[in-house]
Amino acid sequence: MSGTKIPDGARDGAPLLDAEGAAAMRLELHGDWRVEPEPGRLERSVTARDFAAALRLVNGIGAAAEEENHHPDLAITGYRNVSISLTTHDAGGLTVNDFVLARRFDALAEAL
Repeated sequence: MSGTKIPDGARDGAPLLDAEGAAAMRLELHGDWRVEPEPGRLERSVTARDFAAALRLVNGIGAAAEEENHHPDLAITGYRNVSISLTTHDAGGLTVNDFVLARRFDALAEAL
């Protein structure tokens, strides 16, 4: 994990990140991720090659979310566009757990 601010796994009770911490972690992710400061969300859209690939991505995201016990909002629109939105509901904004999942989702999207 040398040189990274994003840990390898989600953590129970992770505190809210300040804007600087969120911005630093965002730099470690795919360039399409956006930090939306209000209401404290991390968002990305991925265009898959077809509907089947979009479903594989959503299913992979679901499995990773279950492993980390941290769940995103997901949508498929236009039959192949997957929208991902992360926030830590219990904390009321972004925590390190959102970035842990985003990094896992990036790997899944790369495999499409």
